[in-house]
Amino acid sequence: MASARNAVISGDHKGAFCGNNCGGLELRDVHFNLPLTKETIENYTILDAEERKSGSSAVMRAGVGALLLGPIGLAAGLSAKRKGIYTIAIQFKNGERSLIEIDEKYYKKFIEDMF
Repeated sequence: MASARNAVISGDHKGAFCGNNCGGLELRDVHFNLPLTKETIENYTILDAEERKSGSSAVMRAGVGALLLGPIGLAAGLSAKRKGIYTIAIQFKNGERSLIEIDEKYYKKFIEDMF
């Protein structure tokens, strides 16, 4: 099962990790901490919201669902838990640009902070 890197994957600050600090998100590296807030971000674009299913989990759920509930259980089992991976292009107010990949937990926090 693939998971988000929770990091900058391209551009300025490549390799920095995305983390939670005092309730807000920030980019972290050994040399800096950069808050991801309305005060530091000029604009952002959500480039990709990828939904991935856990294959082994889907097969197991489908089998159990088919045994217990027949065809309806089979369909429910195949709709395995989805894991969101989001790619976001960020333009900072200082002119720097970063492409980040984050998981659903960080994505929800990022959107909440940008509202």
